[in-house]
Amino acid sequence: MRSLKLIDSLPQDAVYFQMDSPVERLTLMGSSQGLHAVLWDCDFQNPKYINLLAQLKKNNNLEIFLKAEKQLTEYFLGQRKKFDLDLVLYGTAFQKQAWAELSKIPYGQTISYGEQAGNMGDTNKARAVGMANGQNPLSIIIPCHRVIGANGKLTGFGGGLDKKEFLLGLERCF
Repeated sequence: MRSLKLIDSLPQDAVYFQMDSPVERLTLMGSSQGLHAVLWDCDFQNPKYINLLAQLKKNNNLEIFLKAEKQLTEYFLGQRKKFDLDLVLYGTAFQKQAWAELSKIPYGQTISYGEQAGNMGDTNKARAVGMANGQNPLSIIIPCHRVIGANGKLTGFGGGLDKKEFLLGLERCF
């Protein structure tokens, strides 16, 4: 069960929005600053998220949510390969570096955690990269699903390996 730093960092005007997708219902958290998170149903096994959601208001009309829903829908239809959204990231410098590297992985391609670590300057930090990827608050938008084990097997994903497999399969189709 992951616990993202955003729980303690959301601004006063933070709200949430839920959208259906081919993988499951996604919960988006945002504010006037931009999109803060895309959460999976399994994230709500963590009582912190249940409490957080209970404190936030639902808002179906926030501009960032309208843009995110449109772009995610286009992604699931194979019509969008990159996202163009205002993102708000909370994390350490290393996590932010790892997430920036994730955004460089081309649509439909995969790399290993070791390759990602090498791209960041140290192949010995593959495990640390995996931990940072696991704290990615913006699944799909920041494509951590494109990172696989060195042996080519699917490993670790906040939404579950079945969702990771679905997303990779979707990208192979287009």
